[in-house]
Parts: sequence; structure tokens; C-alpha cells
Amino acid sequence: MEATAEGAQAGTGPVTVAFSAAAESDTAGIVGVKTQLPAGILPGSVSLASGPAGWILTPTADGYEIGGPAIAPAVDAEFSIAIARLPRDVTELPFKTLLRYSDGREDAWIELPSPANPEPENPAPTIAVAPAPADATTAATPSSPAPATPGTEGALSAEAQDEPAEVSAEDQSSTTGPTVAIVVLVAAALAGAFWFWRSRGSRGA
Repeated sequence: MEATAEGAQAGTGPVTVAFSAAAESDTAGIVGVKTQLPAGILPGSVSLASGPAGWILTPTADGYEIGGPAIAPAVDAEFSIAIARLPRDVTELPFKTLLRYSDGREDAWIELPSPANPEPENPAPTIAVAPAPADATTAATPSSPAPATPGTEGALSAEAQDEPAEVSAEDQSSTTGPTVAIVVLVAAALAGAFWFWRSRGSRGA
């Protein structure tokens, strides 16, 4: 069983992974697969991209099952899944898979290479993953002042213009009162002097 994923890059998505399962029975057809997802990929982030007619994907606790009507005996099963996003800091992703036949037989493609067994007989289908791209969003960027709300600057300018006007009006009112009082007093004094002069003039006559 093999898996391929063109352009797979860690930390990116969506990514389509294509599987090809070789039929190893001449009497029973393949009815589905059960797969354990690699660490960092959630079952809910996987969907069926393509597969045999009638096959559907069902999430499980640690992966998914894909199955449906049996395909013809001796015919390979080909299907693909879409993964929303691959985990970061990975270079390869193995998909341990059980291949199921209509007669109840299962082929286990679950072995991983190890120093003791670098080329297992039934290896888990594995895809190579390119390093994650540089994340530009983590770079520090100089902070910029928050944009002013439309109309705010004009409102502030109007308030700044109005304030001196209000102050000058108050100043005028505060100076107008004493000025009016002085004028009244002067007028009263002049009137009194005029009346005194008239009264003296009438007595002399």
C-alpha cells in the first residue's frame, strides 16, 4: 500500500493525500480501510476527497474508516483524503492502515522502519513532508498609532476653536459689568453737577 502527497509542507493546508492499495485476492474485493492518523492530525480535520463509488469516510477516535460496496476482486483500491492542515516540525507522516476484504480478510499495513528492521514487509503508507515555511506573522513589527475614528479630528478641532470663544465671551461679560457701572456713575455725577449749576443760576436771577 502506498501514499503520496504532492507539495505537502509542514504547517500548511489543505493537503490531499492519495492512497493506492494493491488487491491481493482473486476471489474477494476490497470493501474499505481503517486508518490511524499521525500525531498532530485530528480526525475531524480529514475529509474524503475521492474514492470508489458509494464509499464514505467516518471519523474514529484516532483516525478514520473509509468503506462501501466491494470493488471487483483483483482490482486495486484508490482513494484520497483532504487534511485541513499538516502539523509543524515533521518530515514524514505514516498512516497505519488495515485493508479489508469482502470475505473478512484484513491486510495490516502498520509497520514502521526501525534500526532493527529498516525495510519492513508491510510498511505503513508514509508521505514525505517539506519543512514548514517561515512564519512572517511572528516577526516583530513596529507598533503604529491607532487610526482616528472618522470625524474625530474635525470634532476635536471644532472643540479647540470653540473653547477660546467661550473663554473670551466670559472675559467680555466679566469686564462689561464694571465698565457699565462706571459709565452710570459718571453720568449721574454729570447730571448732578448740571442740576446744581441750573439751581444756582435760577437763584441769581
